Amino acid sequence: MKRDKKADSSVSHPENSGSTVSWSADFSTLTKARLSLLVVFTTGIGFCVGAGGISPWKDLVLALLGSSLAAASAGALNQWMESDVDQLMERTKNRPLAAGRWRRSTGLWWGVALGVLGVGLLWATLPVQAAFFALATIVVYLLLYTPLKRKSAWCVLVGGVSGGLPPVIGWSATGSHESWAAWVLFGILFFWQMPHFLAIAWMYKDEYRQAGFVMLKSDDEDGLATASQALGCALALAAVTFTPVVLGKDTGMYKVGCLLLNLLFCGSALVFLVERSRVSARRLFFMSIIYLPLMLGLFAVSRRI
Repeated sequence: MKRDKKADSSVSHPENSGSTVSWSADFSTLTKARLSLLVVFTTGIGFCVGAGGISPWKDLVLALLGSSLAAASAGALNQWMESDVDQLMERTKNRPLAAGRWRRSTGLWWGVALGVLGVGLLWATLPVQAAFFALATIVVYLLLYTPLKRKSAWCVLVGGVSGGLPPVIGWSATGSHESWAAWVLFGILFFWQMPHFLAIAWMYKDEYRQAGFVMLKSDDEDGLATASQALGCALALAAVTFTPVVLGKDTGMYKVGCLLLNLLFCGSALVFLVERSRVSARRLFFMSIIYLPLMLGLFAVSRRI
C-alpha cells in the first residue's frame, strides 16, 4: 500500500517541531554550558594550586577537557531525568527535552557518551584520582542530589559536595601530595555554594514549589532559616579561606584580599538575613558571582609567588 506523503509531512518530529532554536544553542542548554565553564575555571584553579610553579600545559589541557566533558554529561543526564518537571518552571520549560524539540533518548545517549569520554580521558592520561573524582562528581549529582531535590532541603548540602569536586580534579591531575590545598579548594567551593544556591532558591521559591522541588525548608515561610544558613556558611567559608594563613602558607597580599572579600560576602549574607527580601537575595547572588573567581584567583596566585 502506498504511503500518503502529505500525511507523512505533517508528522511532528520532536527534534524539529517548529523550533527556531539552533542545534548548537540547544546542545549548549542540554549540557549546561555556563555551568561547565565554572567547572573548567575551578578545575584550572585546582591545577594551578597543585602544580605550584610548574606548568605542564599538556596535563592542564587534558584535565580541563576531561572535567568539562564530565560536567556536560551530568548536565545532560540531569535534564533527561527531570524533563517532566522542567516543563513546570518558567526558567527551564524551554530546555530542548522539556520543550520536546529533542527526544529524551537523545539526551540520555549524549549524557552517557560525554561521561564515558570525559572520565575515560582522565583515567587514560592523568593520575587515576582525577578520573575517580570526576566520576564521583557525576554520581553524586545524579544519584543523590537530583532525586533528593524532590524530597528534602538537604539536597543543597549534597549538591555542594558535587560542586566542590572539580578543583580537586585539577589538583589531582598534577599528582600533588599537599592534601591540605585540596581540602581548602573543596571547602571554598562547598561553602560558597550554600549562600549562592540558597539565594537562588529564595528568589525562585514559588517556581520550585510548583515543580515539586524541596529546595527550602517547608516551614520557613519568612526565610529566617534560609538566611541564617546562608550567613553561617558564609562565615564557615571565611574560616576555610584563612586556613593558608593559619598554616603559614600565605602572602601579605592574600591576607588583605581574603579579609576584604570575606567582609563583603559575609556582609551581603548578613543583609539578606536582616531583610530576607528578593532584592537582598539577588544582591547576595551577584556578590557570590564576584567573590568566587577573585577568591580562587587570589589563592592560586599566592601559591605561585
